Amino acid sequence: MAKSSLSMKDFENMSIRDAFGTALAIMGEKMPELVLLGADALGSTRATAFAKKFPERTFNFGIAEQEMVSAAAGFAVCGKIPIAVAYGFLISMRACEQVRTDICYPNLNVKLMATHTGLTMAEAGTTHHSTEDVSIMRSFANMTVVAPADAVETAKAIEAVIHHPGPVYLRLGRGAMPAVYSRDYDFEIGRSIVCREGNDATVIAYGIMLAEALVAADQLAQQGIQLRVINMHTIKPLDVESILAAAKETGAIVTAEEHTVCGGLGEAVAGVTASCYPVPVLRVGIDDTFCGIGPEDGVRKKLGLSAGTIISFVREALIMKKGGK
Repeated sequence: MAKSSLSMKDFENMSIRDAFGTALAIMGEKMPELVLLGADALGSTRATAFAKKFPERTFNFGIAEQEMVSAAAGFAVCGKIPIAVAYGFLISMRACEQVRTDICYPNLNVKLMATHTGLTMAEAGTTHHSTEDVSIMRSFANMTVVAPADAVETAKAIEAVIHHPGPVYLRLGRGAMPAVYSRDYDFEIGRSIVCREGNDATVIAYGIMLAEALVAADQLAQQGIQLRVINMHTIKPLDVESILAAAKETGAIVTAEEHTVCGGLGEAVAGVTASCYPVPVLRVGIDDTFCGIGPEDGVRKKLGLSAGTIISFVREALIMKKGGK
């Protein structure tokens, strides 16, 4: 991909949603073929930044996500690049059939941009948790799945996604996330980034769990354990080369994601290693359970989505690597 046309300095202190809305509006100025489709959530997703600039290219379908996705297919057939915006659980579950049949089956150039994913709606309850969306979306043929880790990466991902041919599911959070990258970061769909070098073990993460992985790496480094930390921002297609290099060079892998362990990044990574270069692969994630209701940080802590859990899993993986139990 060519060098970004967005100024990353403007995104460094933004929330994920604000970065999304701002980047989308800037891209709208550069690409008249972009159209925005919403489902009565343009304000809460911050897509209003685009809608205010381009009202004639903005279409609000009300609380009708299925119709929104089907209409996006029609726009794509007519040569537009539709951006369909809604909460993650609504795109991945309520509009699941339309995504699969209307978008993926004909391989249409539709961009599904989902906010409020993972546990960012923890207080709203299980109906609003978006913890199965990655496994659903990556199971569809022709679908690309991208999940940035902070505001800067969000802006870069939006630009890359818009230029990428075919269906894309962009998984975004809600509020502020710990900053991981500065504005000189290069983003390429399908190419992971090694954030920290190390040869003792590898942690592969995406989204909000990347920051936790980096904290874990800092703490383990103080104890003489050097972790390689990889940002697998593209969950489909996976960067297989990076995974196999980690398996061969470090001998143990821990994955970390704010998502169910069923069908997510962990299973994808384990599938690669099992087929090509078997090593221990342990998965930090939501352990096949519904998540309960409460403050976002509290629910994450209860579920073990933290640097502390990553450290525990790394220690276990190191024992397995040495042939222990």
